[in-house]
Amino acid sequence: MTYTPEKAMVIMAHPDDPEFFCGGLTAQWAGKGAHITYLILTSGNKGSDDPTMTPERLAEIRQAEQRRAAAVLGVQDVIFFAENDGELIPALAIRRQVVREIRAVKPEAVIAPDPTRYFFGNTYINHPDHRAAGEIALGALFPATGNRMYHPELLQHGLPPHTVPHIFLANPAEVNLWLDISAEFELKLKAILCHQSQIKEPQHLADRLRQRSKAIDEYGREVYREGYRHITIG
Repeated sequence: MTYTPEKAMVIMAHPDDPEFFCGGLTAQWAGKGAHITYLILTSGNKGSDDPTMTPERLAEIRQAEQRRAAAVLGVQDVIFFAENDGELIPALAIRRQVVREIRAVKPEAVIAPDPTRYFFGNTYINHPDHRAAGEIALGALFPATGNRMYHPELLQHGLPPHTVPHIFLANPAEVNLWLDISAEFELKLKAILCHQSQIKEPQHLADRLRQRSKAIDEYGREVYREGYRHITIG
């Protein structure tokens, strides 16, 4: 796939989700000149087993880590909603906030989690915040962002309807698009490792991610790839 948007938005639940879920595609687009905005819905303030850590301090740490990781990939803007980790629900109020940001940024493409993905294989249950973030994103993207009857108060703030034609669901239950991220994989890994508060064994994680991302392409070459559900609207 050679498509590169001029502007894109990545909507995820936690700091570090963008890098794990879609760091390769994000780096690919940024490297080709796309302006990318991250929308991080929670503060990630429960992502620690350290008994001396407080939620407030952890939120600050993770926000700083996310900014560093975004800079590694070439992402220009990071917006934090700071909802509580583990408590994200697809409520109307937060959907309205997402609609507001989409209308303000006017991206041509949005990357978000697949809300239908409940588990990965037989070893990992998908975090409920990931599913909620996907449901919030899809509920905002259609029909709310493109219909002036939804959240009409935003019109008074100069935010008219905006339809996003390309949606990429990351880590989907059903893949319809595999992308070769071999050229971006080490950059993705470097960005992931910026999230030091979440990583206990960096080398083990790096080896696991390399193994998980490897595949053989149609020419018999070993590549690194990411899978998406690509949806087009309009």
